[in-house]
Amino acid sequence: MGADRVDNDVMLRRRDLLKTVAALPLAAVLANPALAEMAAATTSEQTIKTASGRTVKASLAIPAVTPAPALILIHEFWGLNDQIRSMAVEFGKLGYLALAVDLYDGKLGKTQEEARGFMSQVKPEEATDTLVSWARWLAAHKQSTGKVGSVGWCFGGGWSMETGIDAGTDATVVYYGKVDQPVDRLKQLKGPVMGHFATKDTFINKPMVDGFEANMKAAGKEAAVYWYEAEHAFANPTSARYDEADAKLAWERTTTFLGKTLFAPKG
Repeated sequence: MGADRVDNDVMLRRRDLLKTVAALPLAAVLANPALAEMAAATTSEQTIKTASGRTVKASLAIPAVTPAPALILIHEFWGLNDQIRSMAVEFGKLGYLALAVDLYDGKLGKTQEEARGFMSQVKPEEATDTLVSWARWLAAHKQSTGKVGSVGWCFGGGWSMETGIDAGTDATVVYYGKVDQPVDRLKQLKGPVMGHFATKDTFINKPMVDGFEANMKAAGKEAAVYWYEAEHAFANPTSARYDEADAKLAWERTTTFLGKTLFAPKG
C-alpha cells in the first residue's frame, strides 16, 4: 500500500505540473528545458513505413476535439528535440492534430558542429519520402478532417516548403527557411504559403526571398511574406537571437493564417 500511495502521489503531482505547464505562455515553456521536456512527454510516438519501405517515427499531439485539421511540424537543424515536440502540444491545444516529424532518425545535435553534421547527412530523397508519407498518413487519419498543413523552422522551414510542393498540402508556413524554388516546382503547390524572414539574416536573405516572390507570382501562386528587423532564429526562445516581440507577431500571423486556411471546409 505504501508503494501504491507513493505512485499515486507522483501521478497527482505530475498531473498538477502538466496543468501548470499548459497554463504558461508558449515562450516560457520553450525557453525552459524542464518545462519543454514535460510538455513533450504528453505526445505519443508514432511509427510508420514510408512509401519506399523505410521505418520512420514522429511525435503526435491530439486535440480535445476531433476530427481536426492536421499539421506537420519540421524541426530546426538541431533535430527533433523537446522544443519542437512542445510546439506540437501547443498546436494541439489550438485544435490541430499536430505531428512533429524526425528527419534525423533520433539523432540530436548538442553543438552547432554536430547539428550541421547531422543536417549534411540528410538525403533529400529520403526526407521527401518521409514527409510525403507522413502527410498522407495524417490526411487519412481517423481523427483528421483530411486537411493538412506544414510549419518548419530554419532547416525545417526549407523542408516545409518542399512538403507543400511534393505532398500538395493545404497550407505551408516557412520560418526563415530556404525558398529558392524554380517556377515549375512552385506550380505544384496546392495551398497558400506564409513566410517569416529576418532582415539581418545573412543566408536566408532578401535576394533569395525576392526571387521566391517573383517566382511565386510567375507560377500564379499566393504567398504572404513578412519581414522582421531581427536575426535568423528570432522565434526560438533558446537562441541568443530571440526577439520576443517579433516572435509573438509571427506566431499570431501564423495561427491566424492556419486557422483561416485549415479550418475552412475542404473542397
